[in-house]
Amino acid sequence: MFAIVSIAGQQFKVEEGQQIFVHRLAAQEGESISFSTVHLIDRDGEVSIGTPYVPGAQVTATVLGHLKGDKIIVFHKKRRKGYRKKKGHRQLFTRIKIESIAS
Repeated sequence: MFAIVSIAGQQFKVEEGQQIFVHRLAAQEGESISFSTVHLIDRDGEVSIGTPYVPGAQVTATVLGHLKGDKIIVFHKKRRKGYRKKKGHRQLFTRIKIESIAS
């Protein structure tokens, strides 16, 4: 059984017991959260497709922790002008574990 759900502006294919990284959510560690923006549910070949969401469907997850991703270097340069600009960025992520998929 799997579902396609929108979490923090992105779509994920999730199964029960799976751990995924999503963009930072406003939830504490150990807190249980639920998502009702389920686009599709597959129950062993029986598929329910939403328009745009499956009515009554819900995915429940537990927040395992917050962390930062790898550093990305953003470097701008204009040749022969002496113009150089270097910036770094680290994306904030939340690791969640999918507990249940209900329809």
